[in-house]
Amino acid sequence: MKNTATLLITCPDAKGIVASIADFLYQHNANILHADQHQDAENNLFLMRVEWDLANFNVDETAFGQAFAPIATRFNMTWQLKLSQHKTRVAIMVSQYDHCLADLLHRHKSGELACEIPLVISNHRDTEALVKFYGIDFHYIAVTKENKTEAEAAQFKLFADYNIDLIVLARYMQILSPDFVARYPQKIINIHHSFLPAFIGARPYHRAFERGVKLIGATSHYVTEVLDEGPIIEQDIDRISHRDQVEDLIQKGRDLERVVLSKAVRWHIENRILLYANKTVIFD
Repeated sequence: MKNTATLLITCPDAKGIVASIADFLYQHNANILHADQHQDAENNLFLMRVEWDLANFNVDETAFGQAFAPIATRFNMTWQLKLSQHKTRVAIMVSQYDHCLADLLHRHKSGELACEIPLVISNHRDTEALVKFYGIDFHYIAVTKENKTEAEAAQFKLFADYNIDLIVLARYMQILSPDFVARYPQKIINIHHSFLPAFIGARPYHRAFERGVKLIGATSHYVTEVLDEGPIIEQDIDRISHRDQVEDLIQKGRDLERVVLSKAVRWHIENRILLYANKTVIFD
């Protein structure tokens, strides 16, 4: 298991930022493993991800903020420090379709997703056996128009009890309330079975079929209060033809959904994503 720190930075673009950060890490005996940056000229923004080995680094997590403060203040930085030893705790929410859930659980079991998945919540019992097969706690919470507030309150309690850092909607077919979304900003990832911004909302494969499109897609994005308009993390497409029926679109789309969602979750837990202006920067 690697023992690294990752620093994510957003600030106004200026000369000397990279040199100052590199010198700071050098002065504290850091061995830089990865460094990547992006400048947005239109918004005058500088974004950076730098990861280093902690083996000989002589500033601990509690003292880092004070040590880094002069540089952060000088360049007016917004920054986050993430340690690889602190694994992201993920809750998965799902309804009846299990393909994305099964893919995430398999990737986690095989070590591809370096996180913890202690909890799955569903408004149906269809996936209970699958979840328990992987030794993960399953919680069934029915959701109706009449009990939505109470159901979400029960979900909030589970997130708190399990110390959840990230919520993944793996084809959870419920619209979250504004209160739900506001509680977990930039901590909810959804998979939408369409190449957004096309076919927002329900039944996108059926609408794509009716429209006669030649490409279908899937989109992973962070959830905001505006339905299916949060910052996009990953997308992929597949070509279809007039021979494909709705069932064919659904089957082809499921393969896209699995890959697109797993990439989004992996990039989030590996601290490769920075957000600004309803967009994402993905550092590779």
